[in-house]
Amino acid sequence: MARTYATDVLVVGAGPVGLTAAAELRRRGVSCRIVDRLPARLPFAKAVGVQPRTLEIWDRMGLVRAALEAAVPMRGQYLYVNGIEQLRIDLALPPEVPYGFAALPQYETERILDEFLGRFGTAVERGTELVSFRQDAHGVTCRLHTPSGAEEEVRTLFLVGCDGAHSIVRKGLGLSYEGGAFPEEYMLADVRVDWDLPSGFGVRSLHRDGDGAVDDLLVCIPLPGQGRYRMSMMVPPELSTARQTEDADASDGITHGLQSSRAPGLADIQTVLDRLSPEPTTASDIRWASVFRISHRIVDRYGDGRVFVAGDAAHIHPPTGAQGMNTGIQDAWNLAWKLALAVRGAAHPALLASYDAERRPVGEEVVGRTVRHAAQGFEAHPDDPETLMLREAQLLVGYRGSPVVDPPGAGRGPRPGDRAPDCGGLTGHIAAYPLRLYDLLREREHLLLLYGTGPGLDELLRTARESSGGRVEVCVVLPADAPPDGQAGATPLPAYRDTRGEFARLYAVDQPTAFVIRPDGYLGARLTPPAAQPLAAHLGAVFATNDEA
Repeated sequence: MARTYATDVLVVGAGPVGLTAAAELRRRGVSCRIVDRLPARLPFAKAVGVQPRTLEIWDRMGLVRAALEAAVPMRGQYLYVNGIEQLRIDLALPPEVPYGFAALPQYETERILDEFLGRFGTAVERGTELVSFRQDAHGVTCRLHTPSGAEEEVRTLFLVGCDGAHSIVRKGLGLSYEGGAFPEEYMLADVRVDWDLPSGFGVRSLHRDGDGAVDDLLVCIPLPGQGRYRMSMMVPPELSTARQTEDADASDGITHGLQSSRAPGLADIQTVLDRLSPEPTTASDIRWASVFRISHRIVDRYGDGRVFVAGDAAHIHPPTGAQGMNTGIQDAWNLAWKLALAVRGAAHPALLASYDAERRPVGEEVVGRTVRHAAQGFEAHPDDPETLMLREAQLLVGYRGSPVVDPPGAGRGPRPGDRAPDCGGLTGHIAAYPLRLYDLLREREHLLLLYGTGPGLDELLRTARESSGGRVEVCVVLPADAPPDGQAGATPLPAYRDTRGEFARLYAVDQPTAFVIRPDGYLGARLTPPAAQPLAAHLGAVFATNDEA
């Protein structure tokens, strides 16, 4: 057995979810190792849809530019039924949302996250597999199998399982993984076509039989590159894995993801295109293809003690609406900032428990919604079009009722537990150009954002500092008509003027108000008027006191 290595957190699995968790931990100065049993990244365009909320997260991390330059826009989708265009969905969002929908192959997402992680001196340990673990009150002892064939014992404070549908971490915790599987199988392929359909639009073309049931399906999502698409379609009988021995990775009875069967060829893809393509086209330049099976499952809890699961290790579901990878990235983001505080002894004892309280309801909703969409299609969804679009963009994910956010209360505007919306038109004293609110949030942790100022400001600042151990930054947004020296208090603070009134409108404020914005961009508290006592109570539910540290 190799000698013991100490690290704060061990992340298992180097897909987009694990890489996000590791990058966020390292960005906060937490020591972290990330291992993956595969010897190299897979060159597959599995998850390709990147939601606006994920782009907001990448903005906050400081890597969004690399993603935007590698991705292509997703402008909408055409729906065809029995060869006739039935619907065009335009992926339009309110003007204050800073990013639209994008398509980016999973291997590119992983490359960007991997390179970002490397800035902090951490690399994925490839060909390294978690074999087992045991936890106690003070940490987790993990046994790894290394590329050399040796075994290594690692002692870590926390273990995070981002190791997919067949998660060793989930099994080691004994978590249930309830759900079922779809009987249908699909082909996936990354190919080029020569049709004249508008770029940036997906295609969903289906055939209904005489009873109205869907008996043939083609879904095409644009990829970077002229005429390139990730296509999914029903599997012909000769490629079905249903009668084959289950893949070794699915020996646990969970059939989800790429299957080890005969890969579809270009001729198989062309046959489906000849039946369902909206216009005659020829497929070429196939990069990869596989058979894909779908399950829908979710764990009974997202962690136990010092061990947690995220992404496919916690929930799997149909890829409809590109929700899976994006939901997993938000899992990782939610968990990472809480772990970073816990590692430093700065977290309230209940903070880590809020990961399950906040993220498992989101996972349950996504699993249920994607199963309905897979069976009925988006056109049968009960939401109005605007709500549907915001939900698919993951901009309606929220944590009202979380044990670490204040009660939402009544009133207009975003409430505690809601996503903090972006806005523009904020001007400072020196820069000659207006800023977005998200420019002020980038690479920050907890922020006390004050709209307007008034008496008691110094007491409020002292409370924020003492109740968080100095971990809360403070910033002021002044109304457009505030006097040039509109701050009140002895402590100079960063201040920005709401020149266009966008902050006041979107946050529904017309008097001094304090907002606590969490590291993940959600409101923890909204205090009108700002007052020290309720601020201390809120921060006391997040940060450790001296007695707890």
